[in-house]
Amino acid sequence: MTPSINDTATDTVSATGTTIVPVAIAHTPFAEKFAIPRQPALAPAATAVIELLPPFDHPDAVNGLEGVSHIWLLFQFHQVKTEAKLKVRPPRLGGNRSVGVFASRSTHRPNGIGQSVVKLEKVEGHRLRVSGVDLLNGTPIIDIKPYVPYADAIAGARNDIAPQAPAAIRVEWEAEARHQAEEEARRLGEAVIDLTEQCLAQDPKPAYQNPDAGRRYGVQLWDINVTWHYPQPDTIRVLNISRCDIPAE
Repeated sequence: MTPSINDTATDTVSATGTTIVPVAIAHTPFAEKFAIPRQPALAPAATAVIELLPPFDHPDAVNGLEGVSHIWLLFQFHQVKTEAKLKVRPPRLGGNRSVGVFASRSTHRPNGIGQSVVKLEKVEGHRLRVSGVDLLNGTPIIDIKPYVPYADAIAGARNDIAPQAPAAIRVEWEAEARHQAEEEARRLGEAVIDLTEQCLAQDPKPAYQNPDAGRRYGVQLWDINVTWHYPQPDTIRVLNISRCDIPAE
């Protein structure tokens, strides 16, 4: 007998009497929220595996998905406190200007639900290999839908708050840090340099900060630590790439 989803899922989200359970788990390079791309597709080197959970870990659940280039992921912000905020301060507006929660894509959602469109690279049994993700490792996926170009790409659509992608800032490397990144890329089989540059070019520090050159920042990608500073306000220099104690999945 095929198990029901309530027999297999452990994490649930209750909304107006309806129980929503994860259909998959995202395995991504992002071990922490800091420096995750603020929108999907801004870091195409961010590859991930979407692992389907029972009873959806069956070929029938993804039949036909090979003919789709991109998919929508609906997910739960599982490490963000759900708050009934009416207004939020999006990083895109410098963190100083507030807008209505429904006019933003802030992680602080009433029901903690987010959505991302990602490129579907390959279907491998009950795993989907995707790229351009902006999800924390371990994010519960609550639904997967095909991207439909004629319906989802609206000609003439506008957003006055975010009319275009944010300008990238310059990313430089210390010679030794780049060498370390090349070694880690060979070990992991991942585009460590590309992902580091794509994430840092979005300037992950809080928009209200004006750091001096002596301040160090860091983030974990996979099982490596990336350390950088700002020699000038519009430039990031990667200082060090080192292995951390948490093993890669």
